[in-house]
Amino acid sequence: MKHILLDTGRLAVIALAITALITLPVFGQSSFRDDGSGAGSQGSPLRAGAALRVLTPDPLLPVSGGIGTPRPTVEKKGDLFVRVLVLERGNTRMAIVGVDNLGWSSILGDRSRALIKGIPAENILIGATHTHSAPDAYAFPDENGKTGADLTYLDWCTRQIADAVNEAIKNLAPASLKIAVGEARGKIAYNYYAPQLYDPRCGVIQAIATTGANKGKAIATLVNYAIHPEVIGSGRGILSPDLCGPLYTRIESRVGGMALFMNSAQGGMVTADNRRQKGEKDEKNGEANTYEECTRIGELLADEALRIITGAPTQNDPVLYCGSRMIRFPIDNPLMKYILSKSPLKNPLATGDSIATRLNILDIGTAQVLTVPGEALPNIGYYVKKHMNTTQPFLFGLTNDAFGYMLTKVDFMSFKRYEYVSNTSLGEMTGEIYIDQALRLVQDSPAATRESIKK
Repeated sequence: MKHILLDTGRLAVIALAITALITLPVFGQSSFRDDGSGAGSQGSPLRAGAALRVLTPDPLLPVSGGIGTPRPTVEKKGDLFVRVLVLERGNTRMAIVGVDNLGWSSILGDRSRALIKGIPAENILIGATHTHSAPDAYAFPDENGKTGADLTYLDWCTRQIADAVNEAIKNLAPASLKIAVGEARGKIAYNYYAPQLYDPRCGVIQAIATTGANKGKAIATLVNYAIHPEVIGSGRGILSPDLCGPLYTRIESRVGGMALFMNSAQGGMVTADNRRQKGEKDEKNGEANTYEECTRIGELLADEALRIITGAPTQNDPVLYCGSRMIRFPIDNPLMKYILSKSPLKNPLATGDSIATRLNILDIGTAQVLTVPGEALPNIGYYVKKHMNTTQPFLFGLTNDAFGYMLTKVDFMSFKRYEYVSNTSLGEMTGEIYIDQALRLVQDSPAATRESIKK
């Protein structure tokens, strides 16, 4: 079963609540920030650096797959990590951070940003892989106002994240890029609501050392793909990065360097394809929920990512740009107010009726990246990608915030299948506001100017 963990009313409360605990200040209005790099600080060489830290708690903690009380664990299958890729060219420096967790709010992200030296806070993108087998980072309050989250652990994680970014900065070295987007083949993901309604494209960005002993070798390989890493889930007593762990291991064993996974528009309900026929090996309720299945899917996705990037041209002089915009969403879900008032992760900049977050846009060589502060449904992802200034569009889902599901107004509370995702979203206008503001970022980016000149 996918995401049917609690009654939808209460789930909505906390999922929304989680992300609600996170941000700053006007519906559809925004403030735009340019990193000042213009077309990407031409003339300066690209540099890249990578680093990681283990985030596995010792002793193990209960894990969370959504709203509700975290479930006890008795073992781990793989370690939880934070993995960081820092890119620099001229005056532009940015960090792309992947955390093995269900979601990572801006409240926690800002604690790390305050400890990072040498990168503007708005250029530090922190996303969650969305594993459903990691400790609660939302600090969901229950009906009595209590939370099962371990706040000491979360605070420790924020310091580990900052340490990893600071180390990646120290590791900066001359680099080139390879970038490719292609269809990932095989039994990896599907839409649990409607099997074919998902985006099979996988984006890959690989930074390659151009000097020193590691010249020609990968510094980091970033994989961007829409999927719910919930093969194991939260109810089996296992702490795990789920399919992301085997993906990291496979890529690193094949090409070296560090692997990094950033999710995409995986809402409603793009999940791991662990379906089984009745009586088939490992089958339980029509699914395989073992770490062996995590390994199968993670390694297949890794192999497909490496196939896609193989043969991609080397970009020795890539554009690098980072822009951002603060936007505000209305909070229509009545349970959100409860969450905001009861969660120990207080957000002084959130109001009772709205919450704000930062959207980022990146131009990295021939790729363009937009962040998504939640779980956008695949139709939103397709629409936004279609209007980006590139043939290599990337969406970093659950990045900078994790506001639950993001639907368009025509999808909100429409099909009965969408009842759950509607009840665990901020409201009817979340998707509409996101699309409008994301495309404004696209229009304001230097890539838009370059495209207009070409035409």
